[in-house]
Amino acid sequence: MKKLLFLLLSTFIFSCKTQLPISKNAIKPVVITQAVENDTDDPAIWINPDDHSKSLIIGTDKETNGALYAFDLDGKIVKKSIPLKRPNNVDIAYNFNYNNSKIAIAVTTERETNKIRIFSLPDLEPIDQGGISVFEGETDRGPMGLAIYTREDGKFFVIVGRKTGPKDNYLWQYELYSEESRIQAKLVRKFGKYSGKKEIEAIAVDNEMGYIYYSDEGVGVRKYIADPALNNNQELALFGTKGFRADHEGISIYKTGEKSGYILVSNQQANSFIVFNREGSNGNPNNHLPLAEIPVAALESDGSEASSLNFGSKFPKGIFVAMSNGKVFHYYNWVDFEKYLK
Repeated sequence: MKKLLFLLLSTFIFSCKTQLPISKNAIKPVVITQAVENDTDDPAIWINPDDHSKSLIIGTDKETNGALYAFDLDGKIVKKSIPLKRPNNVDIAYNFNYNNSKIAIAVTTERETNKIRIFSLPDLEPIDQGGISVFEGETDRGPMGLAIYTREDGKFFVIVGRKTGPKDNYLWQYELYSEESRIQAKLVRKFGKYSGKKEIEAIAVDNEMGYIYYSDEGVGVRKYIADPALNNNQELALFGTKGFRADHEGISIYKTGEKSGYILVSNQQANSFIVFNREGSNGNPNNHLPLAEIPVAALESDGSEASSLNFGSKFPKGIFVAMSNGKVFHYYNWVDFEKYLK
């Protein structure tokens, strides 16, 4: 009994040290989803081309008996995928050539099998013949972070991070393509610095600008060229090195124009998001300055996603989706964020 009390007290003290309480000014979500079975981690937005208000949020349930979940914009679970072995991050792409058709796909990492898994949307059915292995030949594999780059010529690339790895070439980039009904992934690039401090989980791609961003937890956000054909593995920027309480986590891009908008990065233990300018400043596209810190009700958010489209009366100027403790995702009305950005 004494051991149990000691463990409970230790857990409480550790929690108090690492997590700040929710700010009184924290923005409240418009919607909180139904809870998943185990532990939410990362969301992505599937945009319904015919009616944006009928779009879906695809989120990971990060556990050995996990899955991908599809939620409607009221937060209700409408579909659950086949069981997955600890799916971590998820991203979505459109117009992928598969079986003589162009479809939307969701790609997620499956950490315990060292694979990426691919699902058609919106039906959330697997189309990958059991998954595609990544980081083959490496001692440390365990894929975690993931993002998709869609190039102007219609080629698709998946950038994958892992639990741990070398201080150089930490990320691997694969070209994703299909031969009729069989999907293939060809390794085309290894790149990216890593501090060795914690891990790299959050990865985001800005397709229009052609950049990759990823969070080196406890250090900052690193920026690289997305197109492997340009043969440029030089780090363009390391920003957000100050102002974070502990971990840098989820990265989202809210677009106000083709090359303007905001980059939002989770200040995880502070229950807030720090906002940077997407286009850079003072004529330097790689000079990303902090513009604001937005407190949210989401607790210790790992993953997030944003869109500036009109999703109906609840989200007329866009939606911001954030993972929160409690096995849920929060949906925020972008209008509530704007007051911090004026």
